[in-house]
Amino acid sequence: MGSRGQPEESRAAILQAAAKEFAELGIAGARTDAIAREAQVNKALLYYYFKDKETLYGAVLDHAFSGMKAKVFRVLDSDLPPREKIMAYAGEYFDFIASNQIYPKLMQREMMRAREGNSVHIDRLIKTYFRPIYRRVGGLLRKGIAEGEFRKVDPAHFVPSMIAMIVFYFSSAPVMRRIVHFDPLSPRRIAQRRAAVLDFISAALFQSRASASPAARKSGVRK
Repeated sequence: MGSRGQPEESRAAILQAAAKEFAELGIAGARTDAIAREAQVNKALLYYYFKDKETLYGAVLDHAFSGMKAKVFRVLDSDLPPREKIMAYAGEYFDFIASNQIYPKLMQREMMRAREGNSVHIDRLIKTYFRPIYRRVGGLLRKGIAEGEFRKVDPAHFVPSMIAMIVFYFSSAPVMRRIVHFDPLSPRRIAQRRAAVLDFISAALFQSRASASPAARKSGVRK
């Protein structure tokens, strides 16, 4: 069983086990006994790192969203032009979710708690993760629009639409498997979905360069 002599490893194992338990059962149904058993630590050690189940749940959310923020900010901080940057952002977001497929369930459960007024974490999550990412992506969309690269879209609608295209695919996989009669989470199908998402975003967002005048194309300015 895990011990205090391996604090980083033990804490990481607890967070991983807790993420699975919370995603499947929610905070009300999750059991710390099961989390400790899955993490291969004793229950006392779990409470040594996290004083109660709500604290552990908050740490799981922070771990999930901090990883996502770090991934997408590496793209959003880059000097890529708007078209390449928005595609890279969507690709990084997709890859993060594809590599952490329990996170959509966590997100859904936390959104439901927030809607019911039971979340003690939602304000922190919004301030620390959601709002900074939204502002950066919204700014990127406005920049692309101003430069004539993007259609005139409303970030308040376009940003959640991009996210929904990615997250819903993974959260709805059990139902889709029954509808399409194949495994939507196989590596080949995930790769196909990634390509389809990027294609959809580009088709919905990119302004046709052919519509610009020759003088505008030469100067880099779009109508």
